[in-house]
Amino acid sequence: MIDPYVLRTDPDRIRRSQLARGESDAIVDQLLAADGERRASIQAFETMRAEQKDLGKQVARATGDEKSALLSRTRQLSADVKTAQTASDEAKVRFDDLMKQVGNLVIDGVPAGGEDDFTVVETHGTPRDFAAEGFVPLDHLEIGEALGAIDMERGTKISGSRFYVLTGAGAQLELALLNLAMAKATEWGFTPMIPPALVKPSAMEGTGYLGQAADDVYFLPKDDLYLVGTSEVALAAYHSDEILDAGRLPLRYTAFSPCFRREAGSYGKDTKGIFRVHWFDKVEMFVYCDPADAQAWHDRLLGYEKAFIEALELPFQVLDVASGDLGLSAARKYDCYAWLPTQNRYREITSTSNCTEFQARRLNIRGRFDDGVRPLATLNGTLCAMTRMIIMLLENHQQADRSVRVPAALRPYLGGQEFLRPLS
Repeated sequence: MIDPYVLRTDPDRIRRSQLARGESDAIVDQLLAADGERRASIQAFETMRAEQKDLGKQVARATGDEKSALLSRTRQLSADVKTAQTASDEAKVRFDDLMKQVGNLVIDGVPAGGEDDFTVVETHGTPRDFAAEGFVPLDHLEIGEALGAIDMERGTKISGSRFYVLTGAGAQLELALLNLAMAKATEWGFTPMIPPALVKPSAMEGTGYLGQAADDVYFLPKDDLYLVGTSEVALAAYHSDEILDAGRLPLRYTAFSPCFRREAGSYGKDTKGIFRVHWFDKVEMFVYCDPADAQAWHDRLLGYEKAFIEALELPFQVLDVASGDLGLSAARKYDCYAWLPTQNRYREITSTSNCTEFQARRLNIRGRFDDGVRPLATLNGTLCAMTRMIIMLLENHQQADRSVRVPAALRPYLGGQEFLRPLS
C-alpha cells in the first residue's frame, strides 16, 4: 500500500507511476475524493463524540427541565454518533479498497514499457559453441530421460499436465542445489527457514498476490487457505502486525518451499519439459530493512543471485524489468536470464524485487526508530528455482556422449561426482 501522505501532497507522482505501469490514473482522483470523504466523516464523528462527552458532564450537574432537555439531546446525539461511526467505517473501507488497487510507486529510472521493454544491464559468460565441438545439443527433457532424471509421463499420470517426477540423478541434483543454495545463503548472513506453503488470505493479500496475480493462485475454499507461489508470501507475513527494534535490522531470511502456480494465460507456452510447471521447489531470500537502505539491499540481493549463477558456470544476463511488467508490489525488479542452448536465447531463472514500504504497510510491519515508529522496507530475491536451474545445468553442461558435467561448486553435494551419466 502506498503512503497516504504522498496521495495528499504529490498525487501527480502516483499518476505517473500508474501510467508507467500501463494502468489508468483515474483511480487517483477517486482516491482523493474517498480520502476527503473519509477524513470528513472522521472529523464529524469525533466532533459528535466530543459533544457527547461534554453533554454527559452537563447532565450530571443539571436539574429539572434543563436536565430533561439535555437528556433528550443526549439520546438524539447517541443515534447521530452511531450513524457517523457507520459512515466513517464505510468511508474507510471504500478508501482502503481503492488503495489496494494501486501498485507500488515505480522508482525513477525503471525502463518504461511492457514485458519486452526491459533493459539488459549486464552479460556474463559466453554461450558454448556446440557446432565447434562437433555435436548438436539435446534439450533438457531428452537429457533428463537419458539420465533417468525426469519422468514427465508418470508425473502427468499422477497429477495431470505440467507435472513431473524427478528421479534418480534428477532428485539428487535438486537436493544438491538446495544444499548449495542454503550453504551460500547462510554464509551471506541469512537465517534458514522452512515456512508453511499454505497461508491465510491476509498473507496473500498483504504481499499483493490477490491483485493482478490472483488468477495464477491456487485457493482451497473449504479451508480458506492459499497455496503459495513463492515463499516470499510466508516470509513477508512472518512479522505481520509487529513492531521490530531498528537495532535488529536488517533481518535476513532464506526459505526452502514448494511453490504452486496455475500458469494462467500460458496455454501453449513451454509445454514440453519442466520449464513452466504447476509445482516446483525454490530457495528464496527475504530482507526487512530501514527504507533508507532498501536500494543498497536490492543491489546486494542481485549480487548474491549473480554469484550463485556464476558458481554453477552458466552464461547469463541481468535485466532491468520494465515498469509495465513489475507486478503490484515491486517498485523495481531485476531478472537474471540464463542461456538456453536449444532455444538459442536467454530465459528467466531468478528475480529480485525492491518492494519498498508497500508490503509492510499492507501487513502492518513497522520498526521502532529514533525518530519514531514507521513502516519497514521489504525485499525478495530468488536464489534457486529448482526446475529451471536443473534445465540450465543439463543443457549447458551436456557432453557429446550424453553425460552432463557437474560444476565444481556442486560436486561436494553429489558425492564428488564430476559427471552425471546416462543409464545405458
